[in-house]
Amino acid sequence: MAKAGRMEEGGVSKAPVPVGSNKGISVIDLVLRLVGIAGTLGAAIAMGTNEQTLPFFTRFVRFNAQYDDFTSFRLFVVVNAIVSAYFVLTIPLSIVHIMRSVARGTRILLIILDTIMLALLTAGASAAASIVYLAHNGNSSTNWLPVCQQYGDFCQGASGSLIGSFGGIVVLILTILLGAMALSRLAKRIV
Repeated sequence: MAKAGRMEEGGVSKAPVPVGSNKGISVIDLVLRLVGIAGTLGAAIAMGTNEQTLPFFTRFVRFNAQYDDFTSFRLFVVVNAIVSAYFVLTIPLSIVHIMRSVARGTRILLIILDTIMLALLTAGASAAASIVYLAHNGNSSTNWLPVCQQYGDFCQGASGSLIGSFGGIVVLILTILLGAMALSRLAKRIV
């Protein structure tokens, strides 16, 4: 009974944590990184190849909309390519964590780098989302008309690429949380 009383007072449990307890977290981390590659690389390719041409009164005069007409879309493509390459480069570390679940320094490094990539990807996706919003809805106070009525395919491609990028943001948040969980389990094992 006294032992239960000490636990309620904030004592630390001395029960050993199984050695392989972080392997499941490491496998989930690897799968999430693969999903992140698919999302961010797909978003970069979808936006990078997004283009639509509209004919004017004659066939010689045409209006063309491309992703590189907007600096926010250029930023979006570059950031998604960087984060996709980052996911590819961190897969070996994730595999090391599956084999050596007690690796501590590399987990801390991954959490720091994941946080930096999360900030970068959030900035790029948010900048592109604001332009897509203006393209769909316009802004009456500045007399910007919605252009998606004319460039429907271009707007659909831009909107679709945002899904992959925001999926990458969710993946990065989950990998940060999983890394923190693995570190907390390591701290319990050491104590």
